[in-house]
Amino acid sequence: MAAHLSDRQQHDLHKAMLDYLYNAGYKKTFEQLREEVPDLADFTPDPTATSSGLLVKKWTSVIRMQKKIVELESRLSQTIEEMSNMGPMTSGKRANRDWLPSAPAKHTLVGHRDKINSVSFHPLYPVVASASVDATVKIWDWESGELERTLKSHTKSVTDCDYDSTGKILVTCSDDLFIKLWNVAEEYKNFSTLRGHEHSISSVRFLPGDARVVSSSRDHTVRVWDVQTTHCIKTLRPHDEWIRSALPSPDGRLLLTCADDHTARITDLESGALKSEMRGHDNRIESANFVPTISIPAVRELIAQPATAQSAKVDSLAISFVLTAGRDKTIKLWDALRGSCLWTFVGHDGWVQALAFHPSGKYLLSVADDHTLRVWDLRTGRCLRKIEAHSPFAQCLAWGRAAPSADGKEDLDKTLNVIATGGTDKVVKIWCP
Repeated sequence: MAAHLSDRQQHDLHKAMLDYLYNAGYKKTFEQLREEVPDLADFTPDPTATSSGLLVKKWTSVIRMQKKIVELESRLSQTIEEMSNMGPMTSGKRANRDWLPSAPAKHTLVGHRDKINSVSFHPLYPVVASASVDATVKIWDWESGELERTLKSHTKSVTDCDYDSTGKILVTCSDDLFIKLWNVAEEYKNFSTLRGHEHSISSVRFLPGDARVVSSSRDHTVRVWDVQTTHCIKTLRPHDEWIRSALPSPDGRLLLTCADDHTARITDLESGALKSEMRGHDNRIESANFVPTISIPAVRELIAQPATAQSAKVDSLAISFVLTAGRDKTIKLWDALRGSCLWTFVGHDGWVQALAFHPSGKYLLSVADDHTLRVWDLRTGRCLRKIEAHSPFAQCLAWGRAAPSADGKEDLDKTLNVIATGGTDKVVKIWCP
């Protein structure tokens, strides 16, 4: 080893060794080494010298460098994997179907006075609505980042919002027990208020066809409303506790709910009959989603379950699989028909609040109380990307959508590469190319 050092380097190394031995109290070893190094026979360590403690400093710096190298190698490996999963880079918000979000956000929309509960994109215009605990709904131009208007009619926290498929109506719900319908074309005039729930309303969604909306509530009920008459036409009780969300299947025949009883359930919307129950989370389930048709091949690859002729028809209805997000910090994949857990996505360090599917079908996005937005590869179950999104908590998530085509299916060529997230930091963030 000495052959690789110059005379000056050897001299400095020997001095550092002698300094270390002397200060560490190894006096015999110090004297013996000094005798064996003739040019340092008279060397006496000086604690005030700048070279004092040099060996310890060098050693700790090597340890730090080793840790840094390991960290950089890990990040390089992750970046290489991400790049291998990306399609060709093209310009425009619609062009690259494999686009994934990255920091920093394109816009940070400031104006709410309390946390954001829900965000929803208009299907035709570059507009996003945000619902807040401050009892307002704000309408933003997400391309420019400018506030267009503020809707004030609710008297308590607005918990959810949703545009119909044509973008003509916005529906909102609140802790004030009311559901409100807003006419987009008439400057968001509130033209109807739906009354009937007996406790805070958690979620509201348009059913396919836009003639009805479905809501879930802390009063343990799910209610179906006729938009034209404003009447409640059906009341279901799929859970005995606070129902956090109710989401219709793409064909409108089934209803997926999740609740404080740690379960998600699928109910026949017409008869109210329970079709399946998914039980396995250790805490409240915050969100439940049917896996869309385009993501089913990736899910089947994940669980090593090839499609069969028998499953193809069910897959086409997008009711084969369900994903749930819970306060146990996990995301679970379920066989929707049998209620069995097929996979658990582990990685978040806080309550998982919301999920969204990438339009390519390959990825899943999630936000959680660990203030991150994460991207998961649905084919491998691995977290590909972790983005610091909100502080302290990320609460809601939506992917920009387009109006469905004539057959009722979403046209991928019209799907926007834009994501909105909202947090307890009172801001909405827009992520786009």
